[in-house]
Amino acid sequence: MSVPQKTGSVRTLETVRDGDGQVTSRVRRTVLPGGLRVITEHMAGVRSASVGVWVGVGSRDETPALHGCSHFLEHLLFKGTRSRSAMDISVALDAVGGEFNAFTAKEYTCFHARVLDQDLPLAVDVLGDMITDSLIAPEDVEAERDVILDEIAMHDDDPDDVVHNLFAAQAWGDSPLGRPIAGTVSSIAALSRDQVARFYKRHYRPANMVVAVAGNVDHAAVVRQVRKAFGRNHFLAGDEAPVAPRTGARQRRVQPGTLVARRPLEQVNLVLGMNGLTRNDDRRFALGVLNTALGGGTSSRLFQEVRERRGLAYSVFSFASHHADAGLVGVSVGCLPNRYDEVLATVRAELAKVADEGISEEELERGKGQLRGGLVLGLEDSGSRMSRLGKAELVYDELLSVDEVIARIDAVTCEEVRQIAAELFAQPEVLAVVGPE
Repeated sequence: MSVPQKTGSVRTLETVRDGDGQVTSRVRRTVLPGGLRVITEHMAGVRSASVGVWVGVGSRDETPALHGCSHFLEHLLFKGTRSRSAMDISVALDAVGGEFNAFTAKEYTCFHARVLDQDLPLAVDVLGDMITDSLIAPEDVEAERDVILDEIAMHDDDPDDVVHNLFAAQAWGDSPLGRPIAGTVSSIAALSRDQVARFYKRHYRPANMVVAVAGNVDHAAVVRQVRKAFGRNHFLAGDEAPVAPRTGARQRRVQPGTLVARRPLEQVNLVLGMNGLTRNDDRRFALGVLNTALGGGTSSRLFQEVRERRGLAYSVFSFASHHADAGLVGVSVGCLPNRYDEVLATVRAELAKVADEGISEEELERGKGQLRGGLVLGLEDSGSRMSRLGKAELVYDELLSVDEVIARIDAVTCEEVRQIAAELFAQPEVLAVVGPE
């Protein structure tokens, strides 16, 4: 995708045909003035359409004084424009039975809608209006500040959220990656309207955005709709080239250690992990198989050993998270306080065992099957296809076809899994614990 493309031209990125040679999906890309990218996938046989505006800004782009600004802004863009009130925005999509939401991550923000194909122009128009012409009115800032403070309080009442925030804080320290996406009570209370407005102008520009659309859509029609909806107030008047995906000169390393928060809870929640892989590391497919075999389902080693054989915990799973220049792998468990020591010892033993011995051929094939099935079934609806396009364009700069991803999964060997397990699980630990005294 990084190949230069003339503004306004159309490039076909992927065409999929069935056994009879009929086209079942086609992915096309156009770059509009200002560097706004429009990427669509036509899906045969569906009546829905999903659209997402992906913006290359997230919580890791914030200074300490702006902590929580990305998430604050996500909320504020729903509060009204010069031509639509907050109620108008809500009514527009509700009236056609549409689904409408947004989320903020560490490295990007996404506003998305899913509607009937005939209502796609409306969804594109509403999103374009919100993104390009938000008022960020002072009274809305104050009203939404209280909503976000309430949201932070809600997360602070959830021990699972707390322990994962602690885990990130220990792993990455006092850095944007280590701070919670929503901000803190003090950071949100201190944010001013002018700070949020400047953040909006700096990051919400065409070159830093991707409009991804999937479903029963026509690429040329979508491009026209996007050009009209995002062309308000000369938003597309610049000549900036699309911003390249975020990269890191070198991989960041985690800070090993233990962080504990005491809460009057019935359970102890713990996350044990260590340094992982960046999102473009070719070994991520081997790690995916390892993660599935280790703690990705009811047949996984951790589930069988911790829950089924020993009855130590109700919930146990492993995970792998990837960023441009950083990554984490880990295990999350919730257990009774008197089982904490045995749970931790059992998890450590399983990690050491898989690092030393790897996994069996049966586990390898089962892990591959889970990944293949999850991949294909996860792309059955237009929303998932839209997310695939948006992330590929904004984050990866590479659109791997489903067949290419499956081929990479199928190519993973037991030895590759053993090697990645031995490398990752031999590293110093990060441990976060939330529970009673």
